[in-house]
Amino acid sequence: MLIEFRVKNFRSFKEEAVFSFVASNSHKEHQETHVAKIPDNVPFRVPGLLRSAAIYGANASGKSNFIRAFQLMRALVSETATLQPTQQLNVQPFVLDRESKELPVEMEVTFLLDGIRYQYGFSALPERIVGEWLLVYKTAKPQAWFRREYRPNAREEYQYAFGTGLLGQRHVWRQATRSNALFLSVATQLNSEQLRPVFSWISSMVVLENGGAPVLNHTVEHMLKNPGNQVQGLLRSADIAIAGIDIDTKTVNTTGFKFDFATGQVENSGLEPREMKIPLFRHEAPKGSATFEINDESEGTQRLFALAGPLFEIFKDGRVICVDELDRSLHTLLVRQLVEMFHNSLINTGGAQLIFTTHDTSLLSADILRRDQIWFTEKTAGQDSRLFPLTELSTRKDEAFERGYLTGRYGAIPILNPLEVK
Repeated sequence: MLIEFRVKNFRSFKEEAVFSFVASNSHKEHQETHVAKIPDNVPFRVPGLLRSAAIYGANASGKSNFIRAFQLMRALVSETATLQPTQQLNVQPFVLDRESKELPVEMEVTFLLDGIRYQYGFSALPERIVGEWLLVYKTAKPQAWFRREYRPNAREEYQYAFGTGLLGQRHVWRQATRSNALFLSVATQLNSEQLRPVFSWISSMVVLENGGAPVLNHTVEHMLKNPGNQVQGLLRSADIAIAGIDIDTKTVNTTGFKFDFATGQVENSGLEPREMKIPLFRHEAPKGSATFEINDESEGTQRLFALAGPLFEIFKDGRVICVDELDRSLHTLLVRQLVEMFHNSLINTGGAQLIFTTHDTSLLSADILRRDQIWFTEKTAGQDSRLFPLTELSTRKDEAFERGYLTGRYGAIPILNPLEVK
């Protein structure tokens, strides 16, 4: 489970932003549903880890950039081992400061997996990795498995320090790691079984910008073959008049585009025939029935269908999902239900966690979210983003959070000037 995420000098985040899923000691609301307990045999003494968190803020305050930070970390870990030596990394520093735009982007993630706490991070410029490190907590005291540092004036550009905890062909992995690749990625590709869990956990994070595209993945396809499946149930819970969902296979000529988030490059594979599986939605009415393709459905139905596959996958596997604008085109009661699915142990059997941005202030209720699950972004006078939790402020557990936010008590709202009509 995700414990903490840090990002610095990325897009609108000039100073370090720290996001934490550690439950607050001073808040006991919804302890049984909203908080995952840490087993007693794990040497990490905290009240528990939260299952969800919402991020609020004005437009252009940095909410989407924070989600993009997760996307970038996942992409760099997943893809840099296969980059060409001359390819640049898609790191974007804060450019509204002369010093910051020349400095590296920094990211670090801390998570708990099979009772072991991992702390992995890196710093990067477009042309190279500047630093990289991994700390492993099998006990309360960390083991530094490796640390890598770029030293341009030294005899060797990169200095490595390996701890005794990391076994295997460390020299081979080091020699194979190019300046624009992460050591973690290369060593895993070259069969480091010790580093594979770290690589896999980060690579398996699901990041959906604007809710994701309504595609038919293997999980949804498998579910649709079973009567009364969860996907159809989710759509019906939104009061959408769908009698059933079928799958049609078509051969179509498509132009393939691939966006490489690690480099920011777009590749065009040209026009080519592809076999595609298309979901068909059956609607029934008292005087007739009809079948519609996904593009004929409402945008809300498309968005909900796009979320269905990732959601039911991560509920089983216990992964992290980050969704930008979860509430776009979805009714507020449906958004509430999606969030509450993460708090339901009968649905969220694997301990999955949700991070989402939203403008839906109806979720700002003590009945839905704890105070330590509510976060805000706002711009400073220097036009850089600041991320902070509601727990930084003095609040009561029975406080009307929605009213407090909309009246500006917590900040993170737009400053609206009167409209001038000429």
